[in-house]
Amino acid sequence: MSEKLNIAMLFGGNSSEHDVSKRSAHNIYDAMDKEKYDVTVFLISKDGIMMNSKDSWRVFEGEDEDAIVAAAKEKMDMTNPLTPIAALSEMANIDFFYPVVHGNLGEDGTLQALFRLLKKPYLGPGIAASAMSFDKDLTKRILNQAGVRNTDYVLVTDQNYKDYTFDELTAKLNSDVLFVKAASQGSSVGVSRVTNAEEYAVALKDSFQYDYKVLVEGGLDKPREVFISILGNENPRASRLGGIVLPEDDVWYDYNNKFVDASGMVFELPAKMDDTLAEEITDMALRAYKALGLVGLTRMDFMIDNNGVPYLGEPNTLPGFTNISLYPQMWEVSGISYTNLIDELIQYGMAEFERQNKLSYDFVSLGEERMGEKQYNAEVAK
Repeated sequence: MSEKLNIAMLFGGNSSEHDVSKRSAHNIYDAMDKEKYDVTVFLISKDGIMMNSKDSWRVFEGEDEDAIVAAAKEKMDMTNPLTPIAALSEMANIDFFYPVVHGNLGEDGTLQALFRLLKKPYLGPGIAASAMSFDKDLTKRILNQAGVRNTDYVLVTDQNYKDYTFDELTAKLNSDVLFVKAASQGSSVGVSRVTNAEEYAVALKDSFQYDYKVLVEGGLDKPREVFISILGNENPRASRLGGIVLPEDDVWYDYNNKFVDASGMVFELPAKMDDTLAEEITDMALRAYKALGLVGLTRMDFMIDNNGVPYLGEPNTLPGFTNISLYPQMWEVSGISYTNLIDELIQYGMAEFERQNKLSYDFVSLGEERMGEKQYNAEVAK
């Protein structure tokens, strides 16, 4: 590469995973090869407004975000509908967008649509794949159609929630333990494990803060949780599996375990398991990746029941890159360093952009394209 690529790294975001994004962005930035990339950072505030690069860098370096954002907004024309993305005017020379925005507006296809409008390559899956993978209900529908095993569930909405009691759901799902999940959230936000009607009512109220669609799943009895990282476009490859052993008093891998305090957990990298089971999980993950139309990267989360049967939990299309995040760690034990992983991710993003640019959005006569104008006209004349 003769010249450096100009990378725009977007971090923060209007989601419950704002702070997780900031930690991920720092790790990615530190690991990037500065001989290959010039990186400009852009903070998306908690209310969804993009800050200019100067203010974003100050936040990135640890200055008080709330104060910086408040001062910046005082100078903005908030009556202008384009104000939330006005900082894009600084991005004329950007070669590649690297979103590190987890959750709402980052993984759901919104930023991907913006990058598409700007006609710039970017990291990760496209609009439709991002949106489908972010919605747990849509994900499960696609997984079921593709024959990829996942846990049974009931879809509860703000319109029908009165139709289901805790006892009815436990009977329908054949489980005394239920998991209540907002359909469009990540990192265990809006997710609760419940064992009685009182806990279910509280969990439902919590999940409805984040989405009007809520999944109620039957819980497995103390399942083993394992994870696998996927990398690539048309021909993706899978890392070795990683696993976790929770502290004795914990019964599931929640937000606190993932991002706040992992001191009590034991990471199995790689996870120890029978080769046949590992191959089954790898196959399920790759089939799900293709069925969902994913490219670039995804972490797939699995649960294994007491009979050794694996269930796909969910895909994470922009997984965390914090100090305790599993996606980069699983590639480390699979032979790809953090810096080389970032290089590959950028290359896959560039390749997918070039592939998509080969598609036509105007009418093209297939006959003329395939046969050439002279032969085509002769065929038409017959």
